[in-house]
Amino acid sequence: MFAPANNAGRVEKALAAGADVVILDLEDACPEAEKSAARAAAGELLRQERACQAYVRVNGAGTGHLEADLQAVVGEGLDGIILAKAERAAEVLEAERIIGLLEQRRSLPGGRVQIVPLIETAIGISNLRSIAGASRRVRRLGLGSADLALDLGLRPGPDELELLPFRASLVLASKVEELERPIDAAWLSIADDAGMGRAAERARAMGFEGKLCIHPRQLEAVRAAFTPSREEIARAQRIVEAFAAAEAQGSAAVIVDGALVDYPIARQAERLLASVERRTA
Repeated sequence: MFAPANNAGRVEKALAAGADVVILDLEDACPEAEKSAARAAAGELLRQERACQAYVRVNGAGTGHLEADLQAVVGEGLDGIILAKAERAAEVLEAERIIGLLEQRRSLPGGRVQIVPLIETAIGISNLRSIAGASRRVRRLGLGSADLALDLGLRPGPDELELLPFRASLVLASKVEELERPIDAAWLSIADDAGMGRAAERARAMGFEGKLCIHPRQLEAVRAAFTPSREEIARAQRIVEAFAAAEAQGSAAVIVDGALVDYPIARQAERLLASVERRTA
């Protein structure tokens, strides 16, 4: 969940909301005149104890702010950075270079800080593969839909069909480059809980791992969408058991709940059950 680093009250609420990751924002949420103070505030916040991971959204490589941002936040309390408006592999490598130097100078464990390139422009979409494969610090991609829509002149409707090709491209690039599944863009209509729920469900169906949030009230809908239901778990168990029995009898196809199950369907069910085990471990 995003929280502007220059707003202590909103950061405090974000840290208490129960998000998996709180992202201290030094980019769009901070006016130009506030960026220096926001860096200092972010550096101080990262040194405090907390119950969640902490990332920082840093300004892009072409803004003139990237090195100062990293100088302020790279330390023991930083789990990763969100690299805003990532467009080229060279930008990821520049962030990697600066982080590596700071880790050495500050006697920090090397390679721990992750880089999540946020894809928000047409150039970023066109260079997805090279961005995704640029660094071992890149374990997943993120999508920024508002800036992407602005850049491409799109006017997304409530179901955001206009963004489907670009969401699919992130999922595809992540798979090809052997990254973890990407994180979907934030839903901007804070008061639209139903829309938020539908957007989160679409993101999961498209292959995303989670969704960026901009308000604590959005967390419940995201958790609900990305947590397999009891019905999904029960069906997955039936599929795995029935397919194992079929295999034992020399068959690689079986009907479960009126639908054909073969290897891809069985593997999908196994994957779902494995994800449930990881969540409860």
